[in-house]
Amino acid sequence: MIQAIGLTSNPRKDLPPAVDDVSFEAHTGRVTALLGASGGGKTTTLRLMLELQQGRGVTYFRGRQLHRIAHPSREVGVLLGDVPGHPARTVRGHLRMLCAAVGAPVTRADDVLEGVGLVSLREQRLGTLSRGMDRRLGLACALLADPHTLVLDEPTGGLSAREGDWLHGILRAHAARGGTVLFTTDDAKEAARTADRVITLDAGRLVADQDAAEFARTRLRPRVAVRSPHAARLAALIAKEARSLRRSVEVVQEDGSRLSVYGSTCGEVGEAAFRHGILVHQLADEVGDADHAAADARERAPVEQGCSAALEAGPGAQSGPAVRQGPVSSAACAFGEPRESLNEAIATPTHDTVAERSPATGGAAAASGSDGATSSTASAPRTASAPRAASEPCAASAPRASSAPQSPPSPLPPPIALRTAPNPLRPLRYELRRATGVGTGYLTVAVAIALSALLCLFLARTGRTPQLHLLAAWPSELPLPPAALGAGLLGALAFGEEFRHPALAADRGTVPRRLGLLVAKLAVAAATALLLAGLTVGCDALLLHLVYGGELTEVPSDWLSATVSWISLMIGCAWAGVLAAGVFRSTTAGLAAVLAVPIVVVPLVQKALEGPSVRSAAGFPGRLRELTLVEWPFGVERYVAGGLRVVAQPVGSALMLSLVALLGAYLLTAGRRRAR
Repeated sequence: MIQAIGLTSNPRKDLPPAVDDVSFEAHTGRVTALLGASGGGKTTTLRLMLELQQGRGVTYFRGRQLHRIAHPSREVGVLLGDVPGHPARTVRGHLRMLCAAVGAPVTRADDVLEGVGLVSLREQRLGTLSRGMDRRLGLACALLADPHTLVLDEPTGGLSAREGDWLHGILRAHAARGGTVLFTTDDAKEAARTADRVITLDAGRLVADQDAAEFARTRLRPRVAVRSPHAARLAALIAKEARSLRRSVEVVQEDGSRLSVYGSTCGEVGEAAFRHGILVHQLADEVGDADHAAADARERAPVEQGCSAALEAGPGAQSGPAVRQGPVSSAACAFGEPRESLNEAIATPTHDTVAERSPATGGAAAASGSDGATSSTASAPRTASAPRAASEPCAASAPRASSAPQSPPSPLPPPIALRTAPNPLRPLRYELRRATGVGTGYLTVAVAIALSALLCLFLARTGRTPQLHLLAAWPSELPLPPAALGAGLLGALAFGEEFRHPALAADRGTVPRRLGLLVAKLAVAAATALLLAGLTVGCDALLLHLVYGGELTEVPSDWLSATVSWISLMIGCAWAGVLAAGVFRSTTAGLAAVLAVPIVVVPLVQKALEGPSVRSAAGFPGRLRELTLVEWPFGVERYVAGGLRVVAQPVGSALMLSLVALLGAYLLTAGRRRAR
């Protein structure tokens, strides 16, 4: 159950708030529609509910606010706009990455893909999906953690009638299984047809909170939709009969073959067509526009030409004998032959003569059978939605009740048991799937190795570069070697891609600043930098040996400290990129922070350390061993001394200083957001 209380957005300058004191409830087991015109405050209301936008008010999801729920994605499934995924990631890879984030098994991705009908497109890239397929994927992401509540912002926007019916069938099945569904729409007919309760917003204010039946009765204009090749003639005949009976009937010709008849019923229009031998392709009771202004804006022609007829009835006007009160389905009625078939369809309505059809499909139905009874075939059957009774009166346009029986086969994926216990490997699995799901990382590694190889060959030809710098392809003219820049870029992408394509931001507002996720990103960045460091030196040494012989690839005497310095530089650059991109929310800012270390920070450190040294730290490893009173095995003090020498260097000390500053800034911003 959703309880929204006093939702009010912050006003901008002198403008009134987009949402002003909106309160409503969405009950469990029911589908609730939030209806309003474009710009009426529907999306802002959802963002306030999900704490994605600052404002006043409070929203409870089964008695708890969203920020007090440990795992929001397991309670609320969210679909706001398009899927925020990397366009180069595959459909299946995107879902598997989210499975690792929410603690679901990887097989859950295949289950939801089958549920939303994307199995055949599981290897497609997100950037190649159509609007309808993107909506299906968004629904799959919302259903991935098997949430209790679904919150969707205009889920059928841009979809065809068939796709819209399918999606509403999914929502109906979720509500029937005990969940809560809230979706927004600007189509009053869609809200009345698919929801159990309709909440109407106008200019950010709540104007109505009604059951769907009451909404359809009080706020919509019922009409009869007619399709006929002789629409103009039928319009003139209906207008003439209404004039003779002194009844208020309005006929609007939508196009060449479609009529909308206001103030009449399916039976009256069908009998008029039968009496005059007019062929009818469709006869359906629909729900019209939410107000009369939309209908009055349509183009009208004189009554004699069959485009419009509106007659005001006097007091006590009676319906003519042509009106039939027999039950006729509220779905579309299609006829092949105008005389016998139409007569039997109106006079003896049964379950065999009419079939359910959504008014939004708008197509013609099947032709008459051999026994005279007509049949209708729905072009887009509702999956798992409650069928409308065939004995429902044609004039009633109320949606089906939530207590109606559901179809046995459910389109939803089966329930799952999520891992509720804390698991330190969950963020690591997510980060690994994120990093390996797109080719950006592989391309960065390949470019860094190729540039290092070409640069080391050029430096070896000139003969002015020391061996250690030659193996690292680090000329004195560059602030950092290509491999270190590649490691920094890989680290910056760890957070930069998250902010550019926020796959985890649907239920959190932004990329989650959790310590576990940060540690996972640092660990993956360090492993990637270590791999890149080894590949770079190995490839450079191999090329130098092949081109210039083994003279340039001899192992130096101080290989240990050089190796520690090289690895520390690579990991430090990668971590600087991770932290800077997390603080400044940009890949470019992360890479700029890496370049700022040798260009800006190192000169400052050198200036601070310049001058005569009075004391030195000679003999520090021996004094450290004496302090611990333990004999270190395997010469560990040598490694400690090597690490200290790395830190003592200007680049090492500047890099360490930058990492400490960036880590403090990251923790500060994370703490401020949590406190807010």
